[in-house]
Amino acid sequence: MSLRSDAWYSGDDRNAYMHRAWMRRGVPGSAFEGRPQIAIANTASDLTPCNSHLTEVAASVRNGIYEAGGIPLELPVVSLGETQVRPTAMLWRNMAAMSTEEMLRANPIDGVVLLGGCDKTIPSLLMAAASVDLPAVVVPGGPMLTGTFRGTPLGCGTDVWRLSEEVRAGTLSQEDFLRSESATIRSKGHCNTMGTASTMGLLAEALGTVLPGTAGTPAPDSRLLEAAHDTGRLAVEMVAAGRRPSDVLTRASFHNAIVALAAIGGSTNAVVHLLAIAGRLGIDLTLDDVDRIGSRVPLLVDLLPAGRFLMDDLHRAGGLLAVLREVRDLLDPSAITVTGKPLVEYLDSAQIWDPEVIRTREAPLLPEGGIAVLRGNLAPRGAVIKPAAASPHLLRHRGRAVVFDSIEDFHARVDDPGLDVDANSVMVLRGCGPKGYPGMPEVSNMPLPKKLLEAGVRDVVRVCDGRMSGTAYGTVVLHVAPEAAAGGPLALVRDGDWIELDVPGRRLSIDIPDDELAAREPSAVAAASYAAPSRGWEKLYVDHVLQADTGADLDFLVGSSGDQVSRESH
Repeated sequence: MSLRSDAWYSGDDRNAYMHRAWMRRGVPGSAFEGRPQIAIANTASDLTPCNSHLTEVAASVRNGIYEAGGIPLELPVVSLGETQVRPTAMLWRNMAAMSTEEMLRANPIDGVVLLGGCDKTIPSLLMAAASVDLPAVVVPGGPMLTGTFRGTPLGCGTDVWRLSEEVRAGTLSQEDFLRSESATIRSKGHCNTMGTASTMGLLAEALGTVLPGTAGTPAPDSRLLEAAHDTGRLAVEMVAAGRRPSDVLTRASFHNAIVALAAIGGSTNAVVHLLAIAGRLGIDLTLDDVDRIGSRVPLLVDLLPAGRFLMDDLHRAGGLLAVLREVRDLLDPSAITVTGKPLVEYLDSAQIWDPEVIRTREAPLLPEGGIAVLRGNLAPRGAVIKPAAASPHLLRHRGRAVVFDSIEDFHARVDDPGLDVDANSVMVLRGCGPKGYPGMPEVSNMPLPKKLLEAGVRDVVRVCDGRMSGTAYGTVVLHVAPEAAAGGPLALVRDGDWIELDVPGRRLSIDIPDDELAAREPSAVAAASYAAPSRGWEKLYVDHVLQADTGADLDFLVGSSGDQVSRESH
């Protein structure tokens, strides 16, 4: 079998000598003689707490690779901790993807196992793998176990938003709120709600890039290590078979991921990530595809923030494969997985063990669970909303705009008793898109004004060009494109304008004649808050980032470059 790594290690010239000698360090000579070199791209970091256990997972992957005859090589790659980095982890998703792609291409490896968990890590790894197109397989790090406070389960993220609003409303003391802090995070692993981390782990399996049956296994569960070992073995087999991401990640696999996204009630952030991954493969996936394929798929998983349960409940109830079995007729049967077999072949033995957590097709949590794509004169290139996490009475709504020109403006005025806002208002926040913030932060689920909370209001329509956490809830229209900082009409909205939301009709509009809207000048106050970096990654990002409707990748990273390196290093 001819291996890519032979271009480094095979031969008796000076370059081959150097490549082998510097890697030998106790490794037997047979390591360089026809044995696949498998990188373990590891996003473990103490500053990415959701991924800190991945070094343990990597050890099991290493054992599996070696057992199958490969040579395991751990490769630390950029790690992004959603809860830690400022201004937002999304600012560096593309950087993480680019750096991982370049390291995979530059090094003498034949395949890679991708270890991710926290929100941006799995998307960035899949973007990198798609661009370099070496045999690649994902091991999702898995969710944490459920914590409890006063006998009540806590959904990390979702209950932070809920409890913090109750403090502001005066129905929960600050002391009790802080007392719940140590109970929220019970174990290693990522968020236990259907946030972005959980969503992307499950969608990585729906895409076919995970050993079937693995995604959603809780991080502390010993079966995750067993699956990691088996994945290491699989990576060696994939190299032998020449099975690459371009074979697995097809239009059919994205179709299945969109169906899965709806059925599990997944995060709106998945839309941006799926579009970006597809862009690296040259697949023309659009927002219209997301709406057409997924918007009317039934919601089957009763999980926070759209339902009641948490991720370890989903795992014990049968996991993703049990969910997909219920919507098998909606899947594209031609999509294969990293094993070379079609995804649908793994559904025959899947069962629902708890129909309260995973609903049957005949008794869904909601008849339509997918992401809805809105268009109109306020979002010419589209915006998205998650109806399952919204208030039903607000899905058709007309209200006066209350406009905030930046996140700082919002924080300064939201609790002002004189703020002209009521339960029918539409809160508008701009300057939070990819270019404007920069990086498209998770600020779209704006906390409600204190005066509304005290009056018992718990949801109003909110519109923003940023994102929201997958753990969040509410009637939030987000990813508005083009963003205000890119000349989008959101920059033209004024206080008191009438905003119309019609989710069933897929419309988001401002009730102003087109010629009057076009004659308006963009808000100078908002423009003054837009990012204007002078150097470094932030400048590169702002100068080249695309809009949310195409995945917010950098323009020069769309597409792939393959794995070839033509020149020697010495």
